[in-house]
Amino acid sequence: MQKMRVRFAKRGRLRFTSHRDFQRAFERALRRAQVPMAFSYGFTPHPKISFAGAAPTGAASEAEYLEISLTDRRDPDQIRLSLDEALPPGLDIIEVGEVDPAEPGSLADRLRASLWEIACPGAAPDEIRSALATFLGAESVEVERLTKKGNRKIDARGAVLFAEADESHDTSEPAIRCVIEHQTPTVRPEEVLAGLRVAAGFTPPSPPRARRLAQGTWDEQRRELIPLTLSNPPQRR
Repeated sequence: MQKMRVRFAKRGRLRFTSHRDFQRAFERALRRAQVPMAFSYGFTPHPKISFAGAAPTGAASEAEYLEISLTDRRDPDQIRLSLDEALPPGLDIIEVGEVDPAEPGSLADRLRASLWEIACPGAAPDEIRSALATFLGAESVEVERLTKKGNRKIDARGAVLFAEADESHDTSEPAIRCVIEHQTPTVRPEEVLAGLRVAAGFTPPSPPRARRLAQGTWDEQRRELIPLTLSNPPQRR
């Protein structure tokens, strides 16, 4: 059995695709691309696909990851091309790499934090910097998340490893660039904004837009996110 790791993007209007809808779309794409998928056992077999850390509905992303198991060996580049052609524009396959069978741990072990860009149209850069300074200077900033069981308090500050005022690379609008550690429960970009509102009274004058730029591990000494890269080991003969 061969295992492939896939990095894909959610762009444009497809950022509003829910995780469940994407799962259905991806399974259809696998059938169209005639990928030799391995299936689970039991009364209702399903393709062996492992998802990790899906972006919230409404957030764009350049770094979503999943793994698929195949029954026959295939070239990663060919899988990338055939899957990308089978998916709608906006759900784009960026790269595919073969997973080393000797690699320890799981995909989730390699995705410990995310680099986010939160565009804040109309906001003043100095206002963003001041709000971030207040937010980062607090030991904790509790915000509320509405769940099926009612409101739940979450510490938005505790998950933020790094944050600075920046510009959106696409539109040059004022933006926040931040690294959010993957915790349980996961802190979302919208909750970081809620934390800025609670801590510093900052609210973007226009609807913000969040985009995940990378996922990987946090190097405390280098003070940056180390993105997960996909490698293609030599094909076995």
